[in-house]
Amino acid sequence: MAEEFAGRTILVVGVAFAGAGAARALLARGATVLLTDRRTTDAVAPLEAAGARFLGDIDSLPPAVDLLWVTPGVPPNHPLPVAALAAGIEVIGEVELAWRLRGAHAAPWLVVTGTNGKTTAVRMLEAILAAAGLRAPAVGNVGVSIIDAVTSSDRYDALAVEMSSYQLHWSSTVVPEAGALLNLAPDHIDWHGSMGVYALTKTKVWDSPVAIGNLDDEYVARLLAGAESRAQGRKVGFTLHAPQPGQLGVADGVLVDHAFSPEPVELIPADDVRPAGAHNVANALAAAALARAHGVGVGAVRDGLRAFVPDPHRNQLVVERGGVCFVDDSKATNPHAALASLLSYDRVVWIAGGQLKGAPVDDLIAVAAPHLRGAVVLGVDRAEIIAALARHAPEIPVIEVARNDDGAMTEVVATAAGLARPGDTVLLAPAAASYDMFAGYAARGTAFTAAIDALAVP
Repeated sequence: MAEEFAGRTILVVGVAFAGAGAARALLARGATVLLTDRRTTDAVAPLEAAGARFLGDIDSLPPAVDLLWVTPGVPPNHPLPVAALAAGIEVIGEVELAWRLRGAHAAPWLVVTGTNGKTTAVRMLEAILAAAGLRAPAVGNVGVSIIDAVTSSDRYDALAVEMSSYQLHWSSTVVPEAGALLNLAPDHIDWHGSMGVYALTKTKVWDSPVAIGNLDDEYVARLLAGAESRAQGRKVGFTLHAPQPGQLGVADGVLVDHAFSPEPVELIPADDVRPAGAHNVANALAAAALARAHGVGVGAVRDGLRAFVPDPHRNQLVVERGGVCFVDDSKATNPHAALASLLSYDRVVWIAGGQLKGAPVDDLIAVAAPHLRGAVVLGVDRAEIIAALARHAPEIPVIEVARNDDGAMTEVVATAAGLARPGDTVLLAPAAASYDMFAGYAARGTAFTAAIDALAVP
């Protein structure tokens, strides 16, 4: 379908990483490419040299535009897509463009989405596919740009694709070989407008021959049960309980496939899954289901999961000192992710706080309270977390760190270490975004590790 872009005038909204890749691909296929962004990025000059025209920051459609491409962060209420749709002009995004750019013998897509766990699950899938001897990189929100992957001269056997709700919103014709929905919790509601719209956007991954969903997530299970009109073929559930026919699950401490084999077959002991935690066992089941849907054997699933090395800042054990474990889960940037992390440990001194983005924390703390031995709270929305702790865990010590300078994390970690006793876990699982104090969750996790290194060794 790549020839559909030749001779068309296409406005690319957002000229950063994804937008630059889209513009290059469209120029190479004979399109007239116009660019708009709030700032002049480093990509603009090379794109202009290649024939694109940069219009600066605009809020109305130029004449003659007949297709709009938007970077994943552009919301539905942005003036340019609103105007385009009102004028009958199609709006597409990164994933949709990549799908249309595929060649005649394109690699099939195995897609992962969900509120949390996407990167871990897609990296697990990548490791399994590699163990099967397949050339199948992780692409999308992780690894290689999906546009670069489909336009590369390299021949791939499959693509392990991580998709966000932003990317899915602007897609319309994508049909992966299999799609997995890991979980659903309130997130990006301001972007989508409602939880219902957000959830339905996520289910676009089920426009596929194999629709895979988490049966332990009530919202996902309900949507999967009613997905007959969306799923074009079979539905496969995964659960942390013993699987029924058509499911993957856990029986006697072992991951089991009872969906892609007539009889249950064992995959790997749950204790061998890394990172630790029930939520990561669920991620492993989803990755296994996607791989099995592609025809990967049981041995490769086992070997791939054993070989998998988690990305940093995801439930990562930093060090054990004096019987206290220090764990970095800075990637837990919303309450749903933080709860999964907290429930992975029996006794936790919790480091929390940052930008809650309007997400409530009462349910998180009410459920996690039996695991908490103390809390150290920082960040712009710390008062909301402190108030919720007072309501639901009034017996635990809570210490507020009000400073927001470079030394804040050093004080936080020293304070948490002072609360911890042998057998406890000092857990950075903030339940909030990091941009109030850090350049991102990775920077926050790095500061946590540095602060641990600075502690006096007992």
